[in-house]
Amino acid sequence: MVTRLLLVLLLTLLFSTSSPAAGSPHISAVISQSGLDFAKDLLVPRAAETLAQLSVPDIERSVSIPIIGAVRTVASRIVLGGVAVADSTVAAGDTGVVVAASLSSVNITMEWSYSYSSWLVEISDSGNASVQVEGMDVGVSMGLKNKNGSLKLFVMECGCYMKDLDITLNGGSSWFYQGFIDAFSNHIRSSVENAIANKIVEGASKLDLFLGGLPKEIYVDRVAAMNVTFINDPRFSSSSVEFDIDGLFIPSDKTAPQSDMHFGDTKLAPPLGSSSNMLWISLDEDVFNSVSALYFKAGLLQHMVDKVPDQFLLNTASWRFLIPRLYRKYPNKDMLLNISAISPPSVRINVGRIDTTVDLDVTVIVLGSDDKVPVACISLSVAVSGHASVSGNNLVGKVELNYFSFDLKWSDIGKLHTGIVQSLMRIILKNLFVPYVNSYLGQGFPLPIIKGFVIRDAYILTSYSSIIVSSDVSFIEPMNRSGIAVVGPVSKDPVVTMKQLV
Repeated sequence: MVTRLLLVLLLTLLFSTSSPAAGSPHISAVISQSGLDFAKDLLVPRAAETLAQLSVPDIERSVSIPIIGAVRTVASRIVLGGVAVADSTVAAGDTGVVVAASLSSVNITMEWSYSYSSWLVEISDSGNASVQVEGMDVGVSMGLKNKNGSLKLFVMECGCYMKDLDITLNGGSSWFYQGFIDAFSNHIRSSVENAIANKIVEGASKLDLFLGGLPKEIYVDRVAAMNVTFINDPRFSSSSVEFDIDGLFIPSDKTAPQSDMHFGDTKLAPPLGSSSNMLWISLDEDVFNSVSALYFKAGLLQHMVDKVPDQFLLNTASWRFLIPRLYRKYPNKDMLLNISAISPPSVRINVGRIDTTVDLDVTVIVLGSDDKVPVACISLSVAVSGHASVSGNNLVGKVELNYFSFDLKWSDIGKLHTGIVQSLMRIILKNLFVPYVNSYLGQGFPLPIIKGFVIRDAYILTSYSSIIVSSDVSFIEPMNRSGIAVVGPVSKDPVVTMKQLV
């Protein structure tokens, strides 16, 4: 029966119209069939728990009893007891998702009473009853739309079908039992079915409230925040649901709390389609270029170097024979190196590799008695390659130096020896610049994952112009006790607890 109900609900989806795509997303997230199954296995048992102690409205009828005539009869305090889920399934249609469950048994308790009065006699009686339902199928089809950058969930169809119904009456007069059962059996059935369907619709409305309240930005630090508004309507296939997200970084004036993280082990991904992982997140290279442009505009892509492995190199005495004019003008003076990006770093992603080119100016500064004097500037073009990884729910990275080229931009201390400059620049880049960059890349930024869920067994695939994260997820918090918010910096948006959702 669960298969039949699933088929009916799927037909509802197939004949619904879908909206055309619009907008330009830079992140897409795909929940596969195994991900849908995971969500279903998480939600269905908790939804079944909410049906326990569900109250059904009283039923009142006039029952015709032989000889006596019409008797006013009431079934009251109708309450569902234990509900056991035997099986459940989830499937995606063209415009939404269908969830169907088969309940192996449902216990119902209630009270009954009747009264009859005439000018000759007045009689009444009452008792209690138990109702055993052997088998019940429940199904709901839900659609998702994009509404002003948030997700809007709505119920398209919801149904409940009870199989065998066995009513046992206790107390009162036995002669009344069969009349009550004949009169109330179908009404109890339809009332319970309607109450369950209404409860499911109520839970879906709370889920809609939660989805609509998801933050539209993930704050990274005082400079950057990721724009996580949804673009287009979700796209449904026979075995997955795909969400488009803006994904570009935008300015932020809020400071996010730091979180502890460790560098996780991440394997290279198999080809697309060969994995049954629950979640696929694709990030376009524009995402990374947007954050590099943002930090460059904020003036943060610069670093003042006052310590190097060979510290004597940052004193003019070390250069007295190689650059005599420097030593004569500034004898035995300490120096600084100001390393500044002159344009936003350019990130290029291709099959199997991630490359970045950074154009830098390295300005040599001599520390005077009470001032700092720039004496020379070297222009560098630095090429690094790297890889991405997943640490917790964050995408992190690490780079290494490929090659660099340089030119003398200007000098107040004469011509600089090319070999010496090249050796010094290599030391600075390998021992200072690259570790400095990796210290920031190791922090990474949060992926759009709901709080309480943790990425596990992640693979990384680099294809043309994008990074793809393929993973399973685990749930680590009690679903009926914890709030839900986007992982990463704490948001002030209201949260809805999962207990409220179901």
